[in-house]
Amino acid sequence: MSRERGAATAELAMVLPLLVAVTIGLVWLLSLGAAQVRAVDAARETARALARGDAQAEAVARGEAAGPSGTHIAVSRDGDQLQATATASVHGPGGLFRFLPSVRVRATAVTAAEGLS
Repeated sequence: MSRERGAATAELAMVLPLLVAVTIGLVWLLSLGAAQVRAVDAARETARALARGDAQAEAVARGEAAGPSGTHIAVSRDGDQLQATATASVHGPGGLFRFLPSVRVRATAVTAAEGLS
């Protein structure tokens, strides 16, 4: 009976690091999803501000504030359409996975210029 109790402890000791790694991986995926949503918000906010006629520097600053840390906004105009592209790099969770490359999230929003010539 006591041998079985020791075996269960040994099994738990072997499985616990795997469970922790899987949990950290799932948290990492959730943080990537959240960063992608924030990048979409940043691109959309920038395009909306540009369509309203806000100054480009102000619109870009507004989009960078809405995006994940280190967001870069690129703006282009094609005829009567404005396009804002937000990109950002997302690093591993808690520094535990520094050996992994960062993941780049990207989102683009296109809108018609309202009353701009």
